Amino acid sequence: MDPLLIVVAAGYGAAVGLLLPRPWYRLAVEPGLPWRTACPRGHALTGPARGWLGTARCPACGPGEREYAPPGWLPAVGTAAVCGVLAAAAGARPELAVWLLLTPLGVLLAAVDRTVNRLPDVLTLPMAGAAAALLGVAALLPRGAGSWRRALLGGAVLGACYLLLFLISPNGMGLGDVKLAPALGIALGWYGWGVLFLGAFAGLLLGSLWGLGLLATGRAGRKTAMAFGPFMIVGAGVGLVLGALGAA
Repeated sequence: MDPLLIVVAAGYGAAVGLLLPRPWYRLAVEPGLPWRTACPRGHALTGPARGWLGTARCPACGPGEREYAPPGWLPAVGTAAVCGVLAAAAGARPELAVWLLLTPLGVLLAAVDRTVNRLPDVLTLPMAGAAAALLGVAALLPRGAGSWRRALLGGAVLGACYLLLFLISPNGMGLGDVKLAPALGIALGWYGWGVLFLGAFAGLLLGSLWGLGLLATGRAGRKTAMAFGPFMIVGAGVGLVLGALGAA
């Protein structure tokens, strides 16, 4: 375990996490509605990347009216923690760079889904392509601890499994979850079929326990829609950490 690597990874996560509130706010809209282009008071969101990058405050609003998104430290702390844990588990192996690049997307997807029960295609589909391409590069570098071919197969298998679940129970599984599954399957498949099963099972288990808890406390009914993406992402994170540790 390299303490400096962990600190650098956590610092990177914190820095990138500070940029997540803006896209979080812009993407957290109900299905069918366009992405937000203005703050709640109508001021246009401008800045780098056509307004997609910026702080969690609207500079045009007056004091006390500037917040339009969750405080920047929330995603920053979460992203920093995940990046630090992944660095501790994977060490200085080439796939660590892939996990660090994908982590902000995972945090953003979880946040958006938790807010509006939606996993935007603009994130899920590019995430799968990025995972496949980046792991392909990692496979060419020395010290890699996984298999690119197995990663691609893992993405196809997990995507097919979630598609089957969606066809069996469309009310219990969203199409966004199906589109997220290939990216997670690619990442988990890198370390092996056992890791893929563990990460997928962990996500299903966490989501099921949360749903049962909501039912037991009367906070939801049997037909209440529940954001399942965050549990898929957390489960995949657990699988990646354990897979990286097992490959050490």
